[in-house]
Amino acid sequence: MKSKCLLAFSIITLSASAQQKEINLDPVTISTSLKPIPVSRSGRNITTISGDYFDKLPVYSIDELLRYLPGVEVQMRGPAGSQSDIVLRGGTFQQVLVILDGLRLNDPNTGHFNSYIPIAPAEIEKVEILKGAASAIYGSDAVGGVILVTTKTFAAKQGKTKKQFGLQGTGGQYGLWLINSGGLYQNRNTAIAGGFLSNNSTGQLQRGTRGYFNNNTVSISASHHFNKNWQLSLRSAYDSRDFAVQNFYTTYISDTAKEKVQSFWNQLNLTFQKAKNRFILDAGYKNVKDQYAYNTGSTPNKNISELVQFTSRYEHDFSKHTGLTTGIQFQNKRIRSNDRGDHNLSQYAAFIILNQDFAEKLFLTPAIRVDHTEQSGTQFVPQMNLSYKIKNIQLRAGAGKTIREANFTEQYNNYNKALVTSGSIGNPGLQAECSFSYEAGIDFFLKNMLKISSGFFRREQSRLIDWVTTPYSQMPRKENLSPAGTYALATNIASVNTSGFETDLQFQRSLPHQQRVMANTGFLWLDSKTTNGIQSFYISSHAKFLVNFNAEYSNKRFSLSASGIYKNRKPQEAAAINAQEDANCFMLNTKLAVFLWHQKLSLFMELDNVFDNTCGDLLGAQLPGRWFMSGLKFQFEK
Repeated sequence: MKSKCLLAFSIITLSASAQQKEINLDPVTISTSLKPIPVSRSGRNITTISGDYFDKLPVYSIDELLRYLPGVEVQMRGPAGSQSDIVLRGGTFQQVLVILDGLRLNDPNTGHFNSYIPIAPAEIEKVEILKGAASAIYGSDAVGGVILVTTKTFAAKQGKTKKQFGLQGTGGQYGLWLINSGGLYQNRNTAIAGGFLSNNSTGQLQRGTRGYFNNNTVSISASHHFNKNWQLSLRSAYDSRDFAVQNFYTTYISDTAKEKVQSFWNQLNLTFQKAKNRFILDAGYKNVKDQYAYNTGSTPNKNISELVQFTSRYEHDFSKHTGLTTGIQFQNKRIRSNDRGDHNLSQYAAFIILNQDFAEKLFLTPAIRVDHTEQSGTQFVPQMNLSYKIKNIQLRAGAGKTIREANFTEQYNNYNKALVTSGSIGNPGLQAECSFSYEAGIDFFLKNMLKISSGFFRREQSRLIDWVTTPYSQMPRKENLSPAGTYALATNIASVNTSGFETDLQFQRSLPHQQRVMANTGFLWLDSKTTNGIQSFYISSHAKFLVNFNAEYSNKRFSLSASGIYKNRKPQEAAAINAQEDANCFMLNTKLAVFLWHQKLSLFMELDNVFDNTCGDLLGAQLPGRWFMSGLKFQFEK
C-alpha cells in the first residue's frame, strides 16, 4: 500500500512542476448568491473545472469525473455511470444537491439517481463543486454541498461564432464498447448543441453473474438571443440505464438483481437583463421510470416518479458595492409505484440574498429562505458568508442552517407489498432533517498558476435520516411484515455531529515547446459521531480520510493523464456473500493519447484499476478489477 500511495504522490508532484483554460483558479460563479461574482468573494470553498478538461482524463461518465475532483467522495456501485452516490463533507448521499443549468436534478424517489445527469460530456461548459451548507439559496438537500453543471448552450454569449464537434469510440475487455459524441454550433444570436453517450459491456464476473451495463444518454439544447435584453434556452434529454445491481442494496446470497432506469428531462430558461436589473425564469419537468427485480423469481418493483419545478428570481444592483437577489420556488413531487404506493408532495419557497462589499476588501453575503411543505410546515433557513482579501490571500467564514425532506423511498419503501420477510422498510412518520453548519478557511493564489484552499468545518445535525436495523417488535407498522423477518427501518437519528479539515490544490502551467501540466488534488479528514450510539448504514460509510486527484501532462505529440483515489474508512464484512471492505482502498487509472493529426485525431490506450485492487466503495457492490481499453478520438473546433 505504501508504494502505491507513493506512486500517486509522485504523479501529483510531477504535475506541480509545471496556463490552461481548463482550470480557472478564480472564475465567476453564481453558486453562492445566484448573482455572478468571483469565487474569491463568495466566502466559500468552490472548485471549478472546465468541460474541456473532461475527455483528457481516464473517465467515461460524469460521476467518474466527479470521483476524482478535490474533496468529492463518489461511492460507485458500478462503472461507466451505472450507479453512484455523491458524498460531500461526510454527509449521506441524500444530502448533496445536483443542479443542471439552474434546475435541481435530485429525484423525489431516491438519491441513488442523483448522479444520472442527462447530458453528454461534450455539452459541459463547467462543473462547480460548492462545499458546505446552501439550503438558504437552493432549499432541501443542499446539506453537504452542491454540484452545479453548466452547459455550453445555456452559457452561450450573444455575438459569438463557434463550431465544435467531437467523436470518440472505445473498445476493451469484457465486451466493452463506448461511444461519446457531441457538438455545438453558434452563429451570433443562436446556439444549438447536442450529444450522445453510450457505455456498454457484458461485464466482469461477479458472484454467479456478470456486472453488465448498457447506459445511453441523448440530449439536444438550443439558446437564442432575441436582442441584447432577452435570451431563451431550452433542453430535452432522454437517459436510459440497464445494469446489473447484485448486492447494491442488500447483502443476501439470493440477490442477483437487475435494474432499468429511464429518465425524460425537459427544461426552459428565460432571461431578461437591462441596466442594473435582471430577471430569470427556470421551469422543468422530469419523469423517471424505474424497474428493479431482486432476482428472477421475484416480482419487479415498478416506480414512476415525476418532478415539476419553477424558479423565478430578480436581481438588482443598487451600486457597484451592493446587489440584491430575490426569488420564489415551487416543486411538485409525485410517485406511482406497486411497491411504494401513490403519493404527491408540493413545496413552496421564497428567498432573499444580499451581496455587499466594502472597499473591495470585505464581502458579505447574508441570505434567508422561507420554505413550506404540506408535510413539515414552514421553516426559516438563514445563512451568512463573508470573505476578506489581503493581497493574494482570501480569508473566509460562514454559517448556515440546512434542511432535507425525506424522499419517497425513505417514507414508503416496501410499504405497498402483501408480505415483506426482510429488507428496508419506509417510515411515513419521518421528520425533515435539520442541521447547522460552520466553517472557516483560507485561500492562497499564486498568479494564475496555483490555488491552495484549506479550512475547518463542523455540521451539527438533528433528526438525520438513515437506515437502522430494527426488530419486528419495534416496527411502527407491522401490517405486511413477518415476526421472523430482519428489517432496516428509515429512522430519524437524534443527533449526528461531523467535524472535518480539508485542503484542495489546483495547479496549471505552460512550458516551452507546447507543453502544459495541470493537476487537482484534495485531502479530507472527517470525524462523525452519533450522541446516542445508534449504528446506521450510510452515516458510517463515508471515508474518514480521503485523497483524490487528477493530473495531465501534454505536448504536441502526446498526452499522459491519471486519476486516483485513496480512502481510509470503517472496515465492513458480509460473510454470506464473501464481501468485505478493507480499511484502506487505493485505485489508479491511467491514459496515454498519441496525436496522429494536428491534435485533432488521436489514438489512446487506457488502463483502469492499474493495481487490480478488489476494494469497493459500498459493502456488497463489487467494482471491476483491472480493465484495459483503447480507441480513437476526433475533435474539431473553429
